[in-house]
Amino acid sequence: MEMSLLESKSLFLYQKCHSSPFLSFRHQVERFSRFCSCRGRFSKASYLSKPNKAAYCNGAVSSIGQKKLAPEAFTHQINGTNGLSSKLFSNDSRLLEAVDDEYDGIVIDPDRLPTNPIVFSSNLRFSMSHWKKKGKKGVWLKLPVEQSELVPIAVKAGFQYHHAQPEYLMLTYWIPDGPCMLPSNASHHVGVGGFVINDRNEVLVVQEKYCSPTFANFWKIPTGFIVEKEEIFTGVSREVKEETGIETEFVEVIAFRHAHNVAYEKSDLFFVCMLRPLSTQIIVDDLEIQAAKWMPLAEFVEQPLVQEDVMFKKIIDICIARLDKYYCGLNVHQLVSKFDGKLSSLYYNIIDGEDLNCTGN
Repeated sequence: MEMSLLESKSLFLYQKCHSSPFLSFRHQVERFSRFCSCRGRFSKASYLSKPNKAAYCNGAVSSIGQKKLAPEAFTHQINGTNGLSSKLFSNDSRLLEAVDDEYDGIVIDPDRLPTNPIVFSSNLRFSMSHWKKKGKKGVWLKLPVEQSELVPIAVKAGFQYHHAQPEYLMLTYWIPDGPCMLPSNASHHVGVGGFVINDRNEVLVVQEKYCSPTFANFWKIPTGFIVEKEEIFTGVSREVKEETGIETEFVEVIAFRHAHNVAYEKSDLFFVCMLRPLSTQIIVDDLEIQAAKWMPLAEFVEQPLVQEDVMFKKIIDICIARLDKYYCGLNVHQLVSKFDGKLSSLYYNIIDGEDLNCTGN
């Protein structure tokens, strides 16, 4: 594609100001020195953040192989020259700063993007042509909100929206022919509900301030969504505390529901958890909650909506069975697997023989 006269002039002036042989050589030497200072041991660099020396020096790393590239796939393992910036050994200033990921893809450095839209457009075309010739696959382009004017240029070049956060928009380009092997954006919301019952057989219930008329007078257990990087067992206690002021201790997951096409057409996972109250005084959250109180379990169960709705009734039946020790939920156990070296929460329960005490482990 030929550039216009304005694009050619702008590109010439930009490259003239940034292509001094001495500056280019010094820049490359400084970058190479930073890589070598890690003494040959490199770890993954997240596609969401700028690779830095500290990240590369953290030691060995493991990865999980899947049929499709998992979100963790947008990281790369540096080994010798593998994963070094695509410009480290190149004098061509038209090539966008980027690193190879371990799946033969490209992660463009968001902190080194040209600020001039005309230069970005020209360099993006040149870089894509270069990466195609090199046989690269997926290309990840993270555009900070401050450079949102570059979004139409990337879309015109064939990039597609992947996901967005308040501070950036992520776009992708799948180079090879055939189906795209890059993973889709996150598909689920995770909700939690806290079944809190005290020694007097009373359930902690709330009435929401904003709800449909059908649920206007309905007393329900506190519910909400867990936030990013939050555990289920901590998220449910936080939600109960925020809505009612009651401090609680997580006991176990009683059951969970899986539904589809819910909010924003996403799928929904909802975990019902049993909690033990550590306080008694209710402090209502005026922003979300109309009222909260301790309600006798028998009264809570007899509400028409509980009796008439199959899902509500089944959940309450399970909770009561748990209280009567006819049913065991899932305790949380935090473990570190050698597979990925990360701390994870595994929910399970162990019953010794025929003793169904459900005392936890």
